Amino acid sequence: MSRIIFPMFVLFMVVLACAVPGLPTPTSPAVPTEPTVPTETVPPATVTLTVYFTDLPRYQVGTEPYEAAVTRVVPAPASLPEAILTQLFLGPTNAEKAQGLDVILSGTTGFNNLTIENGIARVYLSGTCASNGATYTIANLIYANLAQFPEIQWIKIYDQNNETETPDGPSGSIPFCLEP
Repeated sequence: MSRIIFPMFVLFMVVLACAVPGLPTPTSPAVPTEPTVPTETVPPATVTLTVYFTDLPRYQVGTEPYEAAVTRVVPAPASLPEAILTQLFLGPTNAEKAQGLDVILSGTTGFNNLTIENGIARVYLSGTCASNGATYTIANLIYANLAQFPEIQWIKIYDQNNETETPDGPSGSIPFCLEP
């Protein structure tokens, strides 16, 4: 009989320990899971762009070239020429401005579209362009930046009304608003 009483007593104590509030509840052992494989974080692909800005000290004294190149590291874009124009219209960084670089916008605020077909790049400007009599305009910077691509032989720049002086044929063109 004592053989039965002792195991019953142990069982009773285990049940009592599980049922008493405030006492820790026994848990089942953890079930092993699949081992986790550390995932490698792949940084987004980047490219280094060469962007040209106006070198104001050189421009102000008439010493060509008026453009100076800077490099920018950006996420890899679908279109390198478009990425360069985007960086151009963002303008120089504070450090680049401290070196005398600037962007002469000629009243523009950016570009709406860039197409490249049959060697002709067409840039559609936003904002009201105006040369205000200047012979050096945003067109010079657009030419400097897009000329680095061998697939671009001609550059046609359109104003906010989608107009340019020579819209057809293999030639460069600027809108009337950028004429001096």
